[in-house]
Amino acid sequence: MSKADTSAEAALSSVAVHVNQYNEPDEEHSKLLEPQSLTPTVTPSGQIRKVKSFTDTHKIRDVSAASGAASARCLRPYEQVTPYPEGSESGTNQYGAPSVRSLASIGMGCTDGRKMVIRRVPTSPTELFHLVRPPTPPDEDTASHESDCDEEEEDDETVHLKPRRPFWANKIQFVLACVGYSVGLGNVWRFPYLCYKSGGGAFLIPYFIILLVCGVPMLFMELAVGQYTAHGPIGALSQICPLFKGAGLASVVISFLMSTYYAVIIAWAIYYFFTSFKSEVPWASCSNRWNTAQCWVPFHNHTKPNGSQTPTEQFFEKKVLNISDGIEFPGGMRWELAACLVCAWVLVYFALWKSIKSSAKVRYITTTLPFLLIIVFLGRSLTLDGADKGLRFFFKPDWELLKQSRPWVNAASQIFNSIGIAFGSMIMFASYNRFDNNFLHDTVAVSLVNAVTSLIVGIFTFATIGNIAFEQNTSVKDVIADSPGLLFVVYPQAIAKMPASQLWAVLFFFMFLCLGLNSQFAIVEVVVTSIQDGFPDMIRKRLVYHELLVLCVCMVSLIFGIPHIIRSGIYVFQLMDYYAASLSITYLAFFEVVAIAWFYGVGRLSRNIKQMTGRCPSLYFRFCWLVASPALLLALWVASLVDYTPPSYRQYPYPAWAQVLGWTIASLSLLCIPVYAVVVIVRSPGNSWREKFRNSIRPTFICDCGINGCDICCSDSEPPDDKTTIN
Repeated sequence: MSKADTSAEAALSSVAVHVNQYNEPDEEHSKLLEPQSLTPTVTPSGQIRKVKSFTDTHKIRDVSAASGAASARCLRPYEQVTPYPEGSESGTNQYGAPSVRSLASIGMGCTDGRKMVIRRVPTSPTELFHLVRPPTPPDEDTASHESDCDEEEEDDETVHLKPRRPFWANKIQFVLACVGYSVGLGNVWRFPYLCYKSGGGAFLIPYFIILLVCGVPMLFMELAVGQYTAHGPIGALSQICPLFKGAGLASVVISFLMSTYYAVIIAWAIYYFFTSFKSEVPWASCSNRWNTAQCWVPFHNHTKPNGSQTPTEQFFEKKVLNISDGIEFPGGMRWELAACLVCAWVLVYFALWKSIKSSAKVRYITTTLPFLLIIVFLGRSLTLDGADKGLRFFFKPDWELLKQSRPWVNAASQIFNSIGIAFGSMIMFASYNRFDNNFLHDTVAVSLVNAVTSLIVGIFTFATIGNIAFEQNTSVKDVIADSPGLLFVVYPQAIAKMPASQLWAVLFFFMFLCLGLNSQFAIVEVVVTSIQDGFPDMIRKRLVYHELLVLCVCMVSLIFGIPHIIRSGIYVFQLMDYYAASLSITYLAFFEVVAIAWFYGVGRLSRNIKQMTGRCPSLYFRFCWLVASPALLLALWVASLVDYTPPSYRQYPYPAWAQVLGWTIASLSLLCIPVYAVVVIVRSPGNSWREKFRNSIRPTFICDCGINGCDICCSDSEPPDDKTTIN
């Protein structure tokens, strides 16, 4: 027997051993898998690159069973190529690639979580010999792949079965995206408005209770789900528990509805921003053509007359909105706002048209700069006369109000809006993380920044309101009627009395514009990512470029935002915010935590987290997921229904047909969960309804411990009794 035949036979036996049974490498052997040096090599394209040289590369790259487990650090467990289903065309599959008929052909090569490689089964003596004695390590394309794995150079036998999913270039980009959303409109616009509406200090107590019981644990849970599945909210929940795929769809629906009227807030900020460049800010006096006889300029120790309005109130309502008498009187289009709305969507489009590659760079400015301006305005507001009066209202709770459900429901709505829980934003952000990212640190950082920013903005706002109450010789709660335009009335009034008021106005509304864009980036990215995950074939065939998909989403959202910029637009705005974002969110959050913690299982999720971070979540997180968060969310949802009060704008009550319209808007997200659950059960395989239900709650391909070589995730834990099939 020749030397080559002997080597080939030895190689074949070695491959058989590895394919039939693979044992997890011990710690000492795993150290051999670390790169030892950089070796220059010439790629087939003629480029000279330095690649990492491995001591034991052949045992994890060219043996199929070993490649799936030993590379678990950079390979998501479910990203394993399985044999094609029966009935496929002989020799081919739906991608036009050769069919895989042998386990030895699965997982040849490496993946970075975005691309899968398949090679044919080696048969010749030379190929079998190279399995054991590889001539050179695979090439690494560091210019186009940001991955912790090395990737083999493509050749004619390589077929890409899965499109690459981009990663964040670094951890800072991910943290800035999360922080930018939490410090966006949710904190600067919505928090002061709901806090003022809910009685000031009476709002802070439920706010921080819900933050600790629901906010932080659910944020940690969503980051874990997004990072583990590498999908948006629809894809992630459908893989974890198909029965509750409707919860992911509902979050996308809410995000889309929010994007239509959040863009209107940005349009208002753009309008104020350009108006601030005038020689005198137009909201400082009553001498403008839009002012009426009820306009009253505040003077120190002069009580505000009944029925009067300040110049800032009249500028917002008479000039910016040109508000009509009710939602039943639509009036004409506000063309100035229409132009600002188009400008807002143009900014959003060019920030998102290259996916996270473009939006991440924009966030370096839109997230960091507003923090500096917030600190500046905080210092300025604390020096105003009467600031202490507003701060007492902000920090001193009215204990009687805590017996009502409204402050608790508003606090829950604010927590979810500011952090992005149940809106799909955090799941979407985490889906672009590397598999081994330690997101516990990110959870703590985002939660802490959110809480601190809420307090800073609250102090800034209520110090300013206290100054206005001092000037008007009235109580803080009577300064202005609670409305979505609170920010555009209180801040401009304080700015008008500052020296160089034009400069302060430009800085403030530029800051507000940046914060609004941060929020808008996140909720639009949720819609775009979900469409890409849900309809990949359609996107690939009809919308070849990512830019076209983003353009379509922006155009549709722009069209749906037009009703907000007619004369009755503020009434439509209030209706949308009340029913789409406040009433539905606790319901959606409840079913999300039930789907993940109860149906998928806290134990299984904990093992998945250990696989990614090396540590299991603490008892605090597991208790909140299993008991505290669902119980509190259910109680808040029931209380909001029992104490339901129709929305109103100032003293204007909405007609019955408008309330029906509001419930119709809410049902777009509310009905997603039960309707899609019925569809999933009906479509699930099984001979009985019980069997169909059991199949509908089974994870589709989430890797569980002890399955297909994934026992690396919980070496210290016993595999669960119920094995999950990887489809």
